[in-house]
Amino acid sequence: MSLIKPCLLAALALASLSAAGAEKPNVLMIAIDDQNDWIGYMGGHPNAKTPNIDALAARGTGFTNAHCQAPLCNPSRASLMLSKRPGSTGIYGLKPWFRDVPELAELETLPQFMRRNGYKTYMAGKIYHGNYGRDAPKEWDAIGPGATGKPFPPKPLVDAPSGHKLMDWGVFPHEDEDKGDWKIASWTVDQLNAMPKDEPFFLSCGFFLPHVPCFATQKWFDLHPLESTALPIIKRDDRKDTPRFSWYMHWKLPEPRLEFLEDADEWLNLTRSYLACTSFVDAQVKRVLDALEANGLKDNTIVVLWSDHGWHIGEKEITGKNTLWDDGTRVPLIFAGPGVVAGQVSNQPAELLDIYPTLAELCGLPEKEGLEGLSLVPQLKDGTTKRERPAITTHNAGNHGIRSENWRYIVYADGSEELYDMVKDPNEWTNLAGDSQYADIIAAHRKWVPKNDRDPAPNSEARIIIYKDGQMNWEGEDVAADAPIPEITR
Repeated sequence: MSLIKPCLLAALALASLSAAGAEKPNVLMIAIDDQNDWIGYMGGHPNAKTPNIDALAARGTGFTNAHCQAPLCNPSRASLMLSKRPGSTGIYGLKPWFRDVPELAELETLPQFMRRNGYKTYMAGKIYHGNYGRDAPKEWDAIGPGATGKPFPPKPLVDAPSGHKLMDWGVFPHEDEDKGDWKIASWTVDQLNAMPKDEPFFLSCGFFLPHVPCFATQKWFDLHPLESTALPIIKRDDRKDTPRFSWYMHWKLPEPRLEFLEDADEWLNLTRSYLACTSFVDAQVKRVLDALEANGLKDNTIVVLWSDHGWHIGEKEITGKNTLWDDGTRVPLIFAGPGVVAGQVSNQPAELLDIYPTLAELCGLPEKEGLEGLSLVPQLKDGTTKRERPAITTHNAGNHGIRSENWRYIVYADGSEELYDMVKDPNEWTNLAGDSQYADIIAAHRKWVPKNDRDPAPNSEARIIIYKDGQMNWEGEDVAADAPIPEITR
């Protein structure tokens, strides 16, 4: 999909901001779980059908080079809501909740900041990881239904190697109205229908899908016919020039390898299921945005849509997240509404922790000290405005991906490196780090490696990697330097 930046729409958008005067704009924040770049305006998959998200991008600014700060739910969402990097907090795994870490417990999150500045705050679904943050007196004024993958089929549809109940996908008889994301959208619509007109709101709506289990009803599978659904493009020997340390990012996880998907004839099924779930979520986004417009709130509401990280479906021989490549870090990020120029796409590097300071500036609120994100307002006014700082992703201490406009640099805790020319090699198939002619490019990116690189916070669990004195430790167990890579037989 191609979006054009028309001068007329730009002028209208800026005029709208002036007309609003001192009136505070509302904020509607839409989060999508595990949503990679298989979104129409991002061009991540040729069969992606997301007309409503694409329409939102068309009336605002869509980023095509936005990246998470951690390729895992809990640290990514904590980083976004605090505007602090994982290396600054030590939150790397699915546990702990940052409020349970004494030195982090009183940090002011984005919704708390908005409430302190006169906004009523609402939340439904998954904004923080799992049930974290569902503490109305402290985090939110009003809370709706939680996120869930239910309903489940009577028995698993896929016999995944891990046996994990979430490692399942496909179609079985159920109704859209039974799904958790339908209920989250319904609650959000109800809030918009009853929203007071004299009080600004910060309304957060977090959808669960396309997170596994990727279940959708038949109508969404019919939108993606089996015979016309393309498999992700891969290179068979793609990992031959990547460091062994790259495997430690996803050493032993519930998510299966590509090898299983092919042996079990599930690769196409998972691809189609993910596309179907993405289209279903796109329809829920439409329900929410339609309610915003029906209630006369569209013109004075900033809408921001994001995902917490990417997701591999066969690329680099794996599925899931927990990587420092584009498939693991690249996410949709869209702003629309007052102060945002319509109809433009920006390829400037952007980070999820930029959302906090961006909303503060768009809403005309006092600058919040201590944030590590940078406001994206310059790019929301002109998408070509250069950002010196690249997007930086961290997966446990010592492992960092640095994504500029044209390059991706990765450094692992053992010092091994990767470098990709994202213009000539967007699939990241050729690691250039060993070629001396790129030494200056590596040096230019290496300077952005975060200085804060803290050890995991106390009681950290789930996907924790520690590398010290030449010894790799995964989930509390040492891994021998010559240990065979789990679930890889060929």
